Amino acid sequence: MSYFISRQMDFCYGHRLPNHGGKCRFLHGHNGHVEITIKSDTLNDGGMVMDFGEIRTGIEKWIDDELDHHTILFCDDPLLPLLCDAGQKIVIMDSIPTAENIAKLIFEKARSMNLNVTEVRVWETARNAATYKE
Repeated sequence: MSYFISRQMDFCYGHRLPNHGGKCRFLHGHNGHVEITIKSDTLNDGGMVMDFGEIRTGIEKWIDDELDHHTILFCDDPLLPLLCDAGQKIVIMDSIPTAENIAKLIFEKARSMNLNVTEVRVWETARNAATYKE
């Protein structure tokens, strides 16, 4: 038997997909929505997987500090030097910053915070979401 909890959060970000054949190759932004699911086989002394406040002060704070209102770019994107020189808040990824790869980035960060995360879902829009889980 396992228990699962999920927390949803919002963040705004800009990105572009330089190899995309359509309009996503242009710099644009999203009002992103994230759902993080955490698993435990047991409950703590308070009868919980963990306190939701721990998620808020951990991975949610990281998303707010490090992703919200940042531009997320691929490390080989030719716009990277220009935007860095302009003083923009930039997140540099080793992969194209698709919703799939942003979900993986958040998943890996949550794991590094010792959260037993099972999946991360990122919505770029109200109708389009990508999920990463191991």
